[in-house]
Amino acid sequence: MRVRTTARGGTAVWLVVLVLVLVQAAAFLAVWRVAVHTELGQWLDTVALTGNRIGQDRIDGPVDRILNAMSVVSLVAATAVIGFIALIRGRVALAVTATLLIVGANATTQALKYGLARPDFGIDPERIYAGNSLPSGHTTVAASVAVALVLVLPPTMRVAGAFLGAGYAAAAGVATLSAGWHRPSDAVAAYLVVGVWAALGGLLLLVTQREQAQVDSADAHRVATAVLGIGGALAVVACVLALTWLAGLPRVAPAELSRRPLFVGYAGSAAGIAGTMGMVMALVLISVHRLVPRIKG
Repeated sequence: MRVRTTARGGTAVWLVVLVLVLVQAAAFLAVWRVAVHTELGQWLDTVALTGNRIGQDRIDGPVDRILNAMSVVSLVAATAVIGFIALIRGRVALAVTATLLIVGANATTQALKYGLARPDFGIDPERIYAGNSLPSGHTTVAASVAVALVLVLPPTMRVAGAFLGAGYAAAAGVATLSAGWHRPSDAVAAYLVVGVWAALGGLLLLVTQREQAQVDSADAHRVATAVLGIGGALAVVACVLALTWLAGLPRVAPAELSRRPLFVGYAGSAAGIAGTMGMVMALVLISVHRLVPRIKG
């Protein structure tokens, strides 16, 4: 086992975390621009949302249970538990950072949802009066809690927490699509908001890192990170292929499409939602051992 003292102000670590902020922010802007401000993006989103009717009767129960479990009370309770875990580990700065991550991500989502405009291209007249729905609030709740939990867990429990958290957050994002509450881009944007806040939290953790902090190479969890990252990337590629195939079809009203393109749009978008969460969690898992290292003694 190789253990070394951290260079708290190490240029490489600072640059990597800063790049994570910029890359995920740029990805958010790209998703927002394409999905909301182009006719093709709105059409693809609406096709996927219309496809949720396929098999909906069989999944209504689980979807309702997942979404109904998320409320202001449950978010406050989860935040308190996460802060408590950090405090009993003697990590005050970590408790503050995890709390700021959850509060900041959810506040940002609500500000964006009500602050961003959605042009009307006449593609989804049933929901035009609902206005902008990007990012998804429910998805942000699930993803922010999942990421914050991974930050505060001890190294021996991080892998389990990462897989369970990513699975839960991905299920929540897909559930908002299955229930007809949100378009796929809303869930993807929510994960990216959480990813940006996680990276900003990483910068704060670097600032407050103790002099006794030590990086242990065994805490890097490279295999788990690769599984999440590569699996997520493959799912996103599958989503891109599905949407590319849809984009080549005649641009008719989504309700007039046959079962096959609706299923491709729905399943492909669900893969993109799950894949994005997997990649965001992989970025957290690959950096957390440097941001929250062991403490000597």
